Amino acid sequence: MNAEQAPVTRRIDTGTPHSARVWNYWLGGKDNYEVDRELGARLEEMFPQIIDIARASRRFQARAVRYLAEEAGIRQFLDLGTGLPTANSTHEVAQEVAPEARIVYIDNDPIVLAHARALLVGDPEGATDFVPADLTDSKTVLHEAAKTLDLTKPVAVLLLSTLGHVVDDDRAAALLRGYLGALPAGSALVLCDTIETPMTLTASDEYESGGALPYKSRPAEIVRSFADGLELVEPGFGSISLWRPEERFTGTPLEQWGFVGIKR
Repeated sequence: MNAEQAPVTRRIDTGTPHSARVWNYWLGGKDNYEVDRELGARLEEMFPQIIDIARASRRFQARAVRYLAEEAGIRQFLDLGTGLPTANSTHEVAQEVAPEARIVYIDNDPIVLAHARALLVGDPEGATDFVPADLTDSKTVLHEAAKTLDLTKPVAVLLLSTLGHVVDDDRAAALLRGYLGALPAGSALVLCDTIETPMTLTASDEYESGGALPYKSRPAEIVRSFADGLELVEPGFGSISLWRPEERFTGTPLEQWGFVGIKR
């Protein structure tokens, strides 16, 4: 551990579960602690679909980014609530299509900050940056992101399995308006979150009681309302299992729903 890493590491609370580390556990990663694994295992037992949701969310993210880079021609991406590094991260997918693509990651978790260098290895033709900030502070995020992104040109905003941490519906909607209102036509919103069912409500309660930051599952119509004013990319809003799957999907659709919407 070098001197630069030490202060960050000391700020990491290893006695309280953290969403990024629990998610990392579900993805089969190693950047988690016993407290994260204990909560993750309890939720997995209560809601077995959570493992599939975690992995499907990453695949949905990759498919959406590839679509936006290949077919919509977007070259700038703002990834809010990045989480810990994993395969097929936003910059990897976007810059595979367009090496000149520019990506800014946002997260306020010290353990994510400690791994930021792993996120910053992008194609030299483009740019990849990490901003340590709270995604709910859109003014600060946009100000810092503008050092890497040209906010007068289209930007894709990504919120993957993250907006549930903003538990007030009106505040969540206002947050999205703050981001999209600052961006020009042709920009995009990629969003997915857990749909409210009796099982997901129980899992959310267990998640919060385990000491982690609260995460709210929402009725489908509320999540769909976050796309108001946007033009939805086919197949529209629904389970992420069914959003342009790479292979024909034959299983039970996951209770993680989302969309890709374009600002016109």
